Amino acid sequence: MRIHGAGFKAATVLGLICLAAAVPARAETVVLRNGQSLAVTGYEKNGDALVLHLADGYVTVPADAVERIEPQADFPPNPTPATPPLEVSIREAAERNGLDPELLSSVIAVESRFDPHAVSRKNARGLMQLMPATSARLGVADVFDAGQNIAGGARYLRELLDRYHQDVRLALAAYNAGPGPVDRVHAVPYIPETRLYVEQVMRQWNARVNKPAAARTRFKKTTASSLPS
Repeated sequence: MRIHGAGFKAATVLGLICLAAAVPARAETVVLRNGQSLAVTGYEKNGDALVLHLADGYVTVPADAVERIEPQADFPPNPTPATPPLEVSIREAAERNGLDPELLSSVIAVESRFDPHAVSRKNARGLMQLMPATSARLGVADVFDAGQNIAGGARYLRELLDRYHQDVRLALAAYNAGPGPVDRVHAVPYIPETRLYVEQVMRQWNARVNKPAAARTRFKKTTASSLPS
């Protein structure tokens, strides 16, 4: 069902919520106006926002950021964990740029779901969804080459962390929206897509950091002050 107009009609939201409450839980896909899709197990209205229930938690988005909600027969699989060669590229790029590899992996998971051939509606490309101008500036010759893309994206993330004095949330906001909106407000700008992006990456990072040591890898030079709160 497509939602028309600038806003997400309250009656439509309430109708969807009542429908969700009347039938057993099933997988559904929430499609945002920015083209991003989220698999949800349920949702509920909270004022002018929707609380989307995910397999590993929940996220709150403005109601008018939702384009449509689609039923589906089965849950999509979780993002495929990085294969050993990709994991090596992540760790090497993280070490070269003084990053936590779990943070780098979290950015990749949210940006592309580990798909090296991903292309967004805005023409961002590859694992770390680099824009053509950014790729050129960073010297990424083949944006669909996993190693080059990760190396370029890691360099850019390092630049943003330095620019914002190691404030991870601001760096992530600038990675998503560009430095301009962040510089104007000196905070995560009130852009629904950007706020959702920062929340998703931070949740991924927290989940990876909190895994048992045997099930994850950590960059030994990561400092406590850089870990998610």
